[in-house]
Order: sequence, then C-alpha cells, then structure tokens
Amino acid sequence: MEVLKGSSTTKSTTHAPPLHTLEFSRLKFFNRVFATVYTCAILALLYHHALTLLNSTTLSSFFITLSLLISDIVLAFMWVATQSCRLNPIHRKEFPENLKRVVKESDFPELDVFICTADPYKEPPMGVVNTALSVLAYDYPTEKISVYVSDDGGSQLTLFAFMEAAKFASHWLPFCRKNNIVERNPEAYFASNNSWSSEAEKIKTMYHSMKIKVENVVKRGKVGDEYIIGEEEQKAFNKWKDSFTRQDHPTVIQVLLQNSKDKDIIGHLMPNLIYVCRQKSRTSPHHFKAGALNVLLRVSATMTNAPIILTLDCDMYSNDPSTPLRALCYLFNPQDQSKFGFIQFPQIFNGINKNDIYACEFKRLFQINPVGFDGLNGGNYVGTGCFFSRRAFFGGPSKLVSPEIPELGPYNVVDKPIQSQPIMELAYKVAGCNYENQTKWGYEMGVRYGSLVEDYFTSYRLHCEGWKSIFCNPKRPAFLGDAPNTLIDMLNQHKRWAIGLFEVVFSKFSPLTFGIRSMGLPMSLAYAHLGCWAIWSIPVTIYAFLPQLALINGISIFPKVSEPWFLFYVFLFLGAYGQDFQDFILFGGTVERWWNDQRIWMIKGLTCYLFGFMEFFLKFLGISTHGFNVTSKVIDDEQHKRYEQGMYEFGVPSPMFVPLVTAAIINLLSFFWGLERAFRGSKLEGLFVQMFITGFVVVNSWPIYEAIVLRSDKGKIPIRTTLISIFLAWGLVAAASLTLRS
Repeated sequence: MEVLKGSSTTKSTTHAPPLHTLEFSRLKFFNRVFATVYTCAILALLYHHALTLLNSTTLSSFFITLSLLISDIVLAFMWVATQSCRLNPIHRKEFPENLKRVVKESDFPELDVFICTADPYKEPPMGVVNTALSVLAYDYPTEKISVYVSDDGGSQLTLFAFMEAAKFASHWLPFCRKNNIVERNPEAYFASNNSWSSEAEKIKTMYHSMKIKVENVVKRGKVGDEYIIGEEEQKAFNKWKDSFTRQDHPTVIQVLLQNSKDKDIIGHLMPNLIYVCRQKSRTSPHHFKAGALNVLLRVSATMTNAPIILTLDCDMYSNDPSTPLRALCYLFNPQDQSKFGFIQFPQIFNGINKNDIYACEFKRLFQINPVGFDGLNGGNYVGTGCFFSRRAFFGGPSKLVSPEIPELGPYNVVDKPIQSQPIMELAYKVAGCNYENQTKWGYEMGVRYGSLVEDYFTSYRLHCEGWKSIFCNPKRPAFLGDAPNTLIDMLNQHKRWAIGLFEVVFSKFSPLTFGIRSMGLPMSLAYAHLGCWAIWSIPVTIYAFLPQLALINGISIFPKVSEPWFLFYVFLFLGAYGQDFQDFILFGGTVERWWNDQRIWMIKGLTCYLFGFMEFFLKFLGISTHGFNVTSKVIDDEQHKRYEQGMYEFGVPSPMFVPLVTAAIINLLSFFWGLERAFRGSKLEGLFVQMFITGFVVVNSWPIYEAIVLRSDKGKIPIRTTLISIFLAWGLVAAASLTLRS
C-alpha cells in the first residue's frame, strides 16, 4: 500500500500531522489482468460475427448477424470505456481533527454556498430552507460563510420561506453549536427519535410554527398582507406585480442576513444569506441551471468573492457540519494547490426503499466510478456537493481568462458592505438577462453552456483545461438528498441526462476527439462511458426482441451448447455480470439491490435511453422537442405506500412504457413457445442461448406482468398502454414470421 500525505506550510513545523492519506485499491492488478483476458474474448467474438456475416447466404441471416454484430460492438465499447475506471482506483481518508494544528482558523478561506431551486411546487420551499439551514450551521467561522439561494422560478413563496428561515436561524445556529448537534437539518433532526430537552422542545415548536406558516402560504399561492412585517418586507414583495411571471420578470436580490450586523440570540454574528432571482425574458436564453449558477458566480463576486464555492441542489442538505474542514484538508496541501479545481463528495440518498426498486442509489455513478476517475485525473462533478476553487471557472491553471469587468475576477477583493449602493447596483447589473451578450460566460468562463447536463460538461471542460479534482467519500455521508420515488420521474430524469450527454459527445468537444487530445485516452474513455449512456438502447433493444422473434420461428442465431463458441458467450456473460456484482457488493450493496439495478438497466434501455436517443437526433435534425423539466420532489401518500411495499409505479400514461410492455409480452410468448417445443420432445440445443435470454428477460419483467394482470391500484399499467403493446407485439411477430422465414 502506498500512502501520500499532505500538510500545510501555514505553520512552520518539522513534523506536521497528516491532513489526508491515499490508498491504491487492492483490485488494481486483478482488474488489469481480467481486462486483458476479457478483451481477447471480445475480439474473438467479434471475429466470429464478422466471419458469420461474410458467409451469410440469405438476407435474413445477414440482417440477424449484422444486428448482433452492431449490438456487441456497442457492448464492447461500453465495457472497454468503463475499464478506464478500474485501471487505478484509489481511496482517500481525511483528518479534519488535525487541521487546526496545521493552520489557524483565522486563515481559513471564505466560503460561498450556492443553492439552486426552480419551482416551489415541485421543490417545496421548506426543503430548500432545510438545506440552507444545514450549511448556515457549519462548524466554520460564521463571518466567512455566505449562502446564496437562486430562485429560478421567481417565486415570492420561496422568498417568504427564506425570510422566515433567517429569523429561525438566529435560534437554530446557537442551539446547534451549544449542543454539538451533528444533524443540522431541522426537519431531519426533529424527525429522529431523540429525547428532547426543554430547550430542544422550544426550538422544535418554533420550527413547526415556521413550517406551518410557510406551507399555508404555498397552499394559498401568494403571501398575504398579514404575513408581511415591516416596510422592508413590503418593499420586497411589491416587486411581484401582475406582469411578473416565471418566464418574464426583473431581477430581485434580497440580503436576508448580513454578517457585519445581524446577530443570533446570544450575540454572535450570523452568516450572510442572500436571495437571488435573476432577470428573465422570453426573448433571451437563460440556459437553465447553468445560467442560474453563472448569475450566482457574478452576484457573489460583487458581494463576497470567496475563493471557495460549494454548489448544492435544493434537496441535498449537509449531513456533517465538519464537511468544509474535510475539503480544507486538500486545499491546504501545497502539492495540489496550484492545479486544484474541485472536490466532489458523493450523492447519497435517504428515503430509498429497502431493495431500491428503481436503482436510485446510482451506486456506480456516485460511488464506484468516481473512485476510478480519482485515480486518473480526479473525480467528476455531479451537480451538487462539490467545493470549487473560484479560480477554476476562469481558464486553466496556467492561463487566466479575465472577465469583462475586474470586479468579477477571482482575485478581486470586495471592500464595501454587501448592501451598499455601488455593490447592489453592480449585483443587479450582472444578474440581467442580457448581461452575458458578447461575453465569454458559459463558453470560456463559468459553468459551461451547450448541454442539459451542465455538471458533466463543466467537469469535463475543467479537466481538459488542466485542472485536477478529488473524490472525497467519508464514512459519514457529507450530504443527503432525495431520489425520485416514482418510475416515470426516474425515467424522465435519465432521458434528460441521456440527451444532455449526447449533446457533448456529438459536439466539437467530444471526449472521443477533443478529450483524447486534451486529457489522454483513459480519462477520455471514462467520460465517454458516461456520455454514451443512450447507446445502451441499441444492444438492449436488439437482445430484447431479435432472439425472441427468431425463437418463435424456430431459427437458431447462437452457437449450440456443444460448440466451442458457446463457451465464449458463457465467459462474456458471467465475466461482465460477475465483475459488476463484485464492485457493487464491495461498495456496500446487497444482492437484492444489485438485481434490481440490473433490471432497471434493462428497463432504461427500452425506455429513457431509447427515447433520449431518438429525441436527441430529432433535435439534431432541427425538429422541436420538449425542454428542461424539473424532477418533482413531491410524492402523494398512496404512491409512497406502494413504493415502500416495493411495487412499481406505472400509473402515469407514457409512450416510454409501450416498448417496455411490448418486449415483456413478446418474451413471454417466445419463452412459452420454447417450453412447449421442449415438452413435445424437440431438441433445443441450438436454441438454448435464446431460451436463456428469453427466460432472463421474463424473470426481470415480473413487475410488468404483475402491473398488467394482478394489480388494481392506481399504479397498474393503463389499459390503453397494454392494448397498444399487444397490437405491436402481434405486428412484430407477424412481420418476423414473414421476414425471417423468407
């Protein structure tokens, strides 16, 4: 085991205690040997396909072999790409308890926190408030923390919630410090089964009073006059006039807490808390979340310009008050400081049911693959829970890209109060919807435009520019968030991701061209594996229909059990699934969750990846498609009950369910056809692989059959979807009978 130690030179000591260590994975050597052997097997299989293709004697056999060749090339590419994450996985450990022995607290850098929300009905304001309170209460010098809340929905409901939160924070922050509370999200803290002191009961009563008030306002849809206290609050809400809509409104910036004057109930200064609603116009592009983050970058530069920035989704709250200190364990390492770009913490979710039926844990994306990324050039940015160096948004480590005005530069020192007239005027100016015109924002500076997945694209571009990053995965999750609890929400989210990833892959910044030149092959393949999610739909769709339709027509398309090539299929199947299972279990997964993860991978291949693939190319051809949709964080009681019982939610009509149900029907028909032939004494040696694939799909399709036949609740598959799927299945079987037997 090799261990690297980092420490600061702020205090001159001969033997400074370590701030972090690094350990290489023990699986590194095994992974490389297995990759070599498995690659040889892949090449042999592709050779077999090519040979069969050349020897095809009929059009149908040529089509079948070509389809299998294409699907196996895609599977081979995706497997090879993911091996880059297994070449050099590393595990890190931090020692925040050593930090104050190495550097003075007064030398800690200032921290700007960005929290983004966009819809008070899909992202309830109380959830956003709890996220903000959890970071306002960090174990960090309060005068060095500034929290900026971007309200891209332009809702007075969100502003009202944060006005109430600012008042509650004056009680909550000293309570957390006095009692050394670890769970600093009030909702999560009061939901735990603790025995409360009289002080805690008092704080709990205050919190629930605030919650009821905010939820009543949200229910009414407006802030009534009875809730507005004082002239300043009235002035703020007067900006919401009849012409104020979420797509067309002026800038609203409200300083709710100012660390130079606002104090908590025991006299300590509070952190800064600033509400930002950027200007929007129907005639100006706003670039979704990327645009909102760039506005926060500029507004925060005018007010505080902290050298460190933490980005958070509105539902991803802090679960550990010492998290900034963990980030500092790397920031104060002189070996990494010059090229440090960002430190990414994993997304960990609560509220997932026992066996994670929708695979919303995203273990590969947020825990397994980042360890491999970290061993190459650093973990990738996943949109939340990430500490950035502000400097990283302004060009590469050796080339500073200067903004259009010096006040926005990463090294500018703000020497005026944040509510002073010059500061506020500049903040309003840089939050304007036309401010970015004729500037480098979104293209050479800031969060990058050009993709629906701004986190992936920005991370990729920063690595291409030469920045390094770190994946930090402490035992206690640094952040906890909410995952989609319905199937359609999960599929819509992944469809959006698939489209956004393709936007990068098919741009001039493609990982397969620009990336290889900028970062080298391994890191580029790691990004390409993520970027090409949508092409999983090709092999999944082919293997969901072609072997089954051939089986119904008695046509063998795979080697017989007695043939040597059959062993290649066995090895490739068991090798891929075995390695994936090993990774999943080693990172704390269970057998049941792994199985559901495999099932959801197949479901996504026939739904969100397939539709994302088609929607991207329609958009590529200039055909209008749907825009960005916020994933709902709200779920009704009946849906929640079904989710906790492990029942899939199909109740919302969606065209994405049609190919899924059609595949389930065809696989069931072909499987029973094969069994019927076996009972009649027919030899199925040549059809064994097809029977196995069909049976594998049938077993994984049980939730679909259950939702068609056995369920009567609102989560069952709609009758219309079932009828359309039966019609399509009948049409495919009829067409295959005419085509494959000709």
